[in-house]
Amino acid sequence: MERTLIIVKPDAVQRGLIGEIVARFERRGLRIVGMKFMQIDRQLASRHYAEHEGKGFYESLLAYITSAPSVVMVLEAPNAIELARRTIGATKPIDSPPGSIRGDLGVEVGRNLVHGSDSAESAAREIDLFFAPEELVNWSRDVDRWVFE
Repeated sequence: MERTLIIVKPDAVQRGLIGEIVARFERRGLRIVGMKFMQIDRQLASRHYAEHEGKGFYESLLAYITSAPSVVMVLEAPNAIELARRTIGATKPIDSPPGSIRGDLGVEVGRNLVHGSDSAESAAREIDLFFAPEELVNWSRDVDRWVFE
C-alpha cells in the first residue's frame, strides 16, 4: 500500500467543496487513514512549501494556504500518489481534463483547490509534517476486496 497527503485548500473550503472533493477520492477507491480540519500556520506552511522559497510566488502561496482553514488527509491504496494526482488533475485547471477535480471545479492556478503529494519521498515528508504516527489509522474496509486485488 502507498500513502499520499492531500490538502483540500482554503478556496475549496470557502466554496463548500469539502464533501465533493473527499467523495471523489472515496469513489475512486482511495481509503482515508487520517483526516483533520485545521488552520495551517505560516511556520507549517513554510516547511511544507520549502522547495519554493525564493521563488516569486512563494509569499503569495504562503498567504493563500494560511488564509482560511484546510482539510488535510492521508489516503492509502496501491499507487495512491498517481491515482490521487489523476483525480485532482493538472496544476493549471484549464489544462485539467473534465472529470478531474480541477477540470470540473477550478478556474485559476492560484486557486486550484487541492494539493496532492507528487512522489513517495514528498508524501513521506508531507505526512510527517501534518500527522503524528498515532493519528493515522490502519484499517480495512469490507469493500476493499472489491477494490484492491
